[in-house]
Amino acid sequence: MNASQKIKYVYWKEDDMWLGYLEEYPDYWTQGRTMEELEENLKDILQELTGGKIAAVRKLAELEVA
Repeated sequence: MNASQKIKYVYWKEDDMWLGYLEEYPDYWTQGRTMEELEENLKDILQELTGGKIAAVRKLAELEVA
């Protein structure tokens, strides 16, 4: 992942934790006590997902139909 790449993610607050997942990888959630910690954890999980550390990664795609 290069420094200028932008990745969309979904997040929400539940009790005292921020939870979220990368839009392209909705099966892989993470959390943080702050938004900054959540974003760091999302960056870490992205590296694991794209670096081959997690087997059988499921991704989200879009299909165009006529």
